Amino acid sequence: MIPGEYRLQAEPIECNSGREAIAVEVVNRGDRPVQVGSHYHFAEANPALDFNREAAHGRRLDIPAGTAARFEPGDSKTVKLVALAGSREVYGLRNAVNGSLDAGSGKNDGGAAAAAEGPGASKEGTAQ
Repeated sequence: MIPGEYRLQAEPIECNSGREAIAVEVVNRGDRPVQVGSHYHFAEANPALDFNREAAHGRRLDIPAGTAARFEPGDSKTVKLVALAGSREVYGLRNAVNGSLDAGSGKNDGGAAAAAEGPGASKEGTAQ
C-alpha cells in the first residue's frame, strides 16, 4: 500500500438499502438559508421550513452520513426521509421528543410544537 492511497471497490455503495423512504415537500419561508444534517430528526428542523412535520416524525434525510440539505429562502424542494434506526431515542435538538420516538407521551408531537412559533408553522406540507 502506498501512503495516502485509496482502495475503492468497483461496486457502488447503496445508502439505506431496504429502508422505506417517504417524499416530503419542503419550503423555506424564512429570510435566511437553512441547512439540515443527514442524521437530524427532521421533524425538529428549523421552524422557517414549512412541511408536514407529523409525517417527518421519527425520520431523517435519506442522504449520505455527514452531508446536509440546504434550503435557500423561498426555495421549495422534495426530500426523501427514512426512519431513524437504532434505539430510536432523540434528546435535545429543539426538545420536542427528549426520549423514545415510539413512546406515547404528550411531548412527543413530531416537532410540531417546537415549530409552532416560526414562519413554517403550518402543516400544509404533504407526505407522498
